[in-house]
Amino acid sequence: MKKILSRRDFMVKGAVGLGAAFIMIGAAGIPGTEALAAEEMEGESMQITVSANGKTIVYELNDSQAAKDLYAQLPLSIEVENYGGIEKIYYPPKKLGTGNTPLVKAAKPGTLAYYEPWGDVVMFYGRFGSASGLYELGHVIKGGDLIHYLSGNIHIEADNN
Repeated sequence: MKKILSRRDFMVKGAVGLGAAFIMIGAAGIPGTEALAAEEMEGESMQITVSANGKTIVYELNDSQAAKDLYAQLPLSIEVENYGGIEKIYYPPKKLGTGNTPLVKAAKPGTLAYYEPWGDVVMFYGRFGSASGLYELGHVIKGGDLIHYLSGNIHIEADNN
């Protein structure tokens, strides 16, 4: 049986790994914990790994609603497609909210984006300008040169840094 920490114990320990447990407590409806849990997560970067064919790519997500919505759907095993010779795309099970999500100004290799009109996540491995409805989710921090090798089923999961 897991021990549920009091607010005091949580604050004293301050461990990043306990942040997830505290969010679960907040989700259980304990009054006053939601705001504290959100504050605890602020400042932590959201990173994801994309793996397939023995290749692993790590992205750092921005703090937008769309990035948070994607992160909340993980882990995913999903089919990736090549598109236009400059990007790999996949369709997450649920649409992503785009409130407070910046538009892509100039996609470059390593840009992670969400194309809202089609509902697909885009991993750029070539240069692209911008497009209406193309929202920025983050950027690659490791393995960007491997994006174009992705094919078939990919596995996407939260990377706990």
